Amino acid sequence: MLQTLIHYTLHLLVPGGIAFVFFRKEWKKAWLIMLATMLVDVDHLLATPIFDANRCSINFHPLHTYWAMVVYVMLLFFKKTRIIAVGLLFHLLTDYIDCQWS
Repeated sequence: MLQTLIHYTLHLLVPGGIAFVFFRKEWKKAWLIMLATMLVDVDHLLATPIFDANRCSINFHPLHTYWAMVVYVMLLFFKKTRIIAVGLLFHLLTDYIDCQWS
């Protein structure tokens, strides 16, 4: 239960804080964009079963691989994709933290 609470707090609320601190002028827009990066979890639909509480997403799902992370880091260097990159990288950090519980 605690793991689930921490996981979804990190996925939903902390990006709002990140948006407020780093993208203050447009923090609401930045927060919504970062929430939208949760769509990266669409790759879970390729797994069987789709959800497994004991499975670590990192390097298991295609959009959660180290190769994908390299692309997300490269997105940081472009102003138009920076907020998306921060959202994706924080999403993967959250999933990595979740893996430490297993």
